[in-house]
Amino acid sequence: MNSTFTRRKLLRTGIASSAALSLHHDVVCPAVLCNAAEQSKADQNILVVIELAGGNDGLNTIIPHSDDEYRKARPNLRIDRQQCLAINSDRGFHPALTGFASLLEKGMLSIVHGVGYPPPNRSHFESMDIWHSCQRKDQSRIDGWVGRFLESLPRQGSNDPPALHLGREQQPFALMSREIRVPSIQSLQQFRLRSNQSVNLSDAIESIAATPAPADNDLLRFIQSSTSSAISTSKRMEETRKQIPENSTYPKTPLAEKLRTVASLIASKLQTRVYYVRLDGFDTHANQPDAHAALLREVGDATEAFINDLQGRGEADRVLVMCFSEFGRRVAENASDGTDHGTAAPVFFAGGKIRVGEIGEIPSLTDLDQGDLKHHTDFRSVYATVLQDWLECESEAILNGNFSPLELFGTKTS
Repeated sequence: MNSTFTRRKLLRTGIASSAALSLHHDVVCPAVLCNAAEQSKADQNILVVIELAGGNDGLNTIIPHSDDEYRKARPNLRIDRQQCLAINSDRGFHPALTGFASLLEKGMLSIVHGVGYPPPNRSHFESMDIWHSCQRKDQSRIDGWVGRFLESLPRQGSNDPPALHLGREQQPFALMSREIRVPSIQSLQQFRLRSNQSVNLSDAIESIAATPAPADNDLLRFIQSSTSSAISTSKRMEETRKQIPENSTYPKTPLAEKLRTVASLIASKLQTRVYYVRLDGFDTHANQPDAHAALLREVGDATEAFINDLQGRGEADRVLVMCFSEFGRRVAENASDGTDHGTAAPVFFAGGKIRVGEIGEIPSLTDLDQGDLKHHTDFRSVYATVLQDWLECESEAILNGNFSPLELFGTKTS
């Protein structure tokens, strides 16, 4: 390649965008809040977020089958005790959630009941923005809670991205940062530097990196500063794809494929701290039974396969899965065999180090707020638990407030 590669050629071949999108900024981090740097990087805890988009119906996920009010409110949608997968004498999983039931039996699932925020908002976009940013609409939303966590991490020599989003949808705002770029990828096959008939992209940008940049060429200097990391990350993921055998026990579903990729990356000792995936379709206003069953089966089976895979690789004790939705559904069913936007809902955790079982109670079905459940656990307390007790990071600055962590870790209880 000609060493006099121009700015115009650089932009035309897409090299600039490839380097920039493959890597987070190489910046000086703000005041270090986290203690994780003291750990061996290969042993750092990892968070995997599964977002259930659309508003999951918590009452037909964890079912209070013995509650008369539940049966009255849902004459058509109720799921009877004999159909449920037992949690205890009063509650059970939806019959499609065999994956979660299995994880609970293995001592690797926790259920946090009654999660929400005051005052509730029933708009999908606004509620998800609140969960992602920990800010109300009238407050400044310039970054997300995960993005702020990434900014708090100490600067490291690794070229690995600090977080990854896997999926075709727009990157979740939770990952937004003013200083850190988080890659969004569809698959390991997609995240690599490809060649075409006119230029070998990898060779091209390596040549750019080796060519001294003029002092006044800010664009070229930026690309050179990013190039080595872009190439390193791409090659690392490509080698991971080739060398790590794929686990054939995953279901053939989109979510399972994403989690299979995450497991491979974790096993490769990538120093990524947060992985984020999404499953859409939970806005079940009509014809809920079959659609909801299929969605719960997908998330339950995929999560179980993922945890089993991590166990087989010896990684389960350093991975925490958090599964949440922007809100639950109303207590009463509607006239279309569905449920409308509600408020409080359960959040699920899976992993090898959690306190097993239920945390808190299902909110009362008689003490309602305009037909909706009243939350008793602020979602920011859930985040505070993840940040402080799992990611070992002070949470107050990240969450813009002081929220008490839950007892999610420690002695396991059934």
